[in-house]
Amino acid sequence: MNETQVQQTGIDPVLREIASYAVHGEITSEEAMETAQYVLMDTLGCGFLALRYPECTKHLGPIVPGTVVPDGARVPGTSYVLDPVHAAFNIGCMIRWLDYNDTWLAAEWGHPSDNIGGILAAADYISRTRLRSGQEPMTMHEVLEYIVKAHEIQGILALDNSLNREGLDHVLFVKVATTAVVTAMLGGKTEDVTNAVSQAWIDNSSLRTYRHAPNTGSRKSWAAGDATSRGVRLALMTMKGEMGYPTALSADGWGFEDVLFSGKELTLSRSFGSYVMENILFKISFPAEFHAQTAAEAAIHLHSQVKDKLDEIEKITITTHESAIRIIDKKGPLHNPADRDHCLQYITAIGLLYGELNADHYEDETARNPAIDKLRDLMETIEEETYTRDYLDPDKRSIANAVQVFFSDGTSTDPVAVEYPIGHRRRRDEGLPLLLNKFQNNVKTRFSFKQTNKLLNLCEDYEALTRMTVPQFMNEFQL
Repeated sequence: MNETQVQQTGIDPVLREIASYAVHGEITSEEAMETAQYVLMDTLGCGFLALRYPECTKHLGPIVPGTVVPDGARVPGTSYVLDPVHAAFNIGCMIRWLDYNDTWLAAEWGHPSDNIGGILAAADYISRTRLRSGQEPMTMHEVLEYIVKAHEIQGILALDNSLNREGLDHVLFVKVATTAVVTAMLGGKTEDVTNAVSQAWIDNSSLRTYRHAPNTGSRKSWAAGDATSRGVRLALMTMKGEMGYPTALSADGWGFEDVLFSGKELTLSRSFGSYVMENILFKISFPAEFHAQTAAEAAIHLHSQVKDKLDEIEKITITTHESAIRIIDKKGPLHNPADRDHCLQYITAIGLLYGELNADHYEDETARNPAIDKLRDLMETIEEETYTRDYLDPDKRSIANAVQVFFSDGTSTDPVAVEYPIGHRRRRDEGLPLLLNKFQNNVKTRFSFKQTNKLLNLCEDYEALTRMTVPQFMNEFQL
């Protein structure tokens, strides 16, 4: 901890810098704002697709059935009108359910668009409250700016501060980012944001156990919704005058760093700007944990070479990076969809067997295919040190995997290596048309053909989108 800075201001520097950026930061990058437009589209589309799954929808709606909140926040793709805290949970649960929204990989990984649950709910609530008192509502241009800021706060925290190595879940950074930007949206000053963010750190963090064997389960699909909704709650409490805790991170013996971070100092390795949004990773082709995206692409490429020789396969090698081995290298039984979509071997096997990968491949009907586990048993994972280095290189941020199949007659396929997934910044030109197709396909699972085309045209038109008020935008997605 920088003792001098704390002594001079009485406030942990990380709290102060987050607050200053949330309130005073200016987003000047056109690339970041335009990317935020695509992030918003993609995130909503992921939510609409998730509404096909009862395990998701059972969590949605008001806590007390039939409740409608005056001036409440709309939940896109539904008829629900809820208080902003529970609306944030609903939206966050939807968009995260299928593990298909955007991704950020660093020392800590996560999904910055998880914050959109809190941002949209708060923006709709704020706007409708303003309208009732004769004030101007928020615009979607403002929403995109706050999305950029939430991405930046979560992503910069993730660069050097690894929660996963402490057994903690990345959704803590979602809670911190949502708390910061929603407090600013509510009109909070830097002192208010500092107070609110200190509460988010003190809240503690979820354990990662629900993402790993033997406890992998569906909580990983709603944990971010829980975090972003908690961020809205803390922001609202702060704006009613709740105090903050200026050394929540550094207090000797009792602060976050000593209690939960092994005494290490939380650091910000670069200034807040728009770096994260400009470099965000989209999940375009496959609803799978991002460390496996390139393995899925490589396996699908090999499908035509192996589909008629499955009984002749002797060995399959997956050459990968250290984070993939630590997080999604799984052997043995996989108990549910949440377990399967976080298994590098399962994802690779699906690609080899079916030549495609979609959300239904994680359901029990597909998982019963004995060929999947047969292939998994033939797989070995090998760390390639250059892949690990390039994964952490801020100028590369690759997520490389290579797959090779060996046959019993001594022959083999060539190794197929994919360094950057289709959703990477280095493949933006290739990826954006596919991202629009993904959005259209996801929207039409919920809306009519006519409304789908209307929504696609609306979201594609940056100028028209940013001029809209938040209530106008949210009404378009209401059933």
